[in-house]
Amino acid sequence: MLIHPWDAALDTVEWREWIAGTDRFGVLAVNNLDPTRAPVLVPTHFTMAGDDELLIHLARPNPVWSHLEAATEVRLAVIGDYAFIPTYWRAKAGGPDEDGVPTSYYATVQFVCRPSIVDDPEGKVKILTAQLADMQPEGGHATVAADDAPYGPMLRGIRGVRLAVLRVDAKFKYDDHNPIDHRKRVVGNLEAREHGLDKGAASQQRRRLDAIGDWRSSRKRT
Repeated sequence: MLIHPWDAALDTVEWREWIAGTDRFGVLAVNNLDPTRAPVLVPTHFTMAGDDELLIHLARPNPVWSHLEAATEVRLAVIGDYAFIPTYWRAKAGGPDEDGVPTSYYATVQFVCRPSIVDDPEGKVKILTAQLADMQPEGGHATVAADDAPYGPMLRGIRGVRLAVLRVDAKFKYDDHNPIDHRKRVVGNLEAREHGLDKGAASQQRRRLDAIGDWRSSRKRT
């Protein structure tokens, strides 16, 4: 993934806070055993376990398993707060609107991980318990136990995966290299258009604007 200096996460805290505010849903990408065929992609919720591990579980019939068992590295990608920015929002000052160059705004965090498959019942119980605490903190569910209904008998139908995080690529693409007035104008346009994830994109751009200010000036100071 291309990450220009102005699109990079400001620090680890930034991308962690962004992930914490999402639904923790991403796409797991696994190399195909047949290198002539496309990678295997699996949409899935995930839970962060501490600073360096992700937890997921998938149905046993999922076709990913043979590929995952052979993989030493996989990637889990999360994308959000995206918006299409039309040409006439990005025209240079004094130039015709139609000469502007369109772009996409988005935030993405991609985890490169070493996978470990979990098949023992107690190991799967730990994963499910952690995921329920993360996704359903209000409770309202039975205790997950390997030897008790309702979940115990269903454990055979899933396999767990622990993903040890090897590195993280985080990108916040919101025109931070452009002048402040340009970015403020686009924020206003996004808030007025209010389509899809425009509000989320506007919020991210405004947050980055407040944190960075004029990117070129801030780089000169450092």
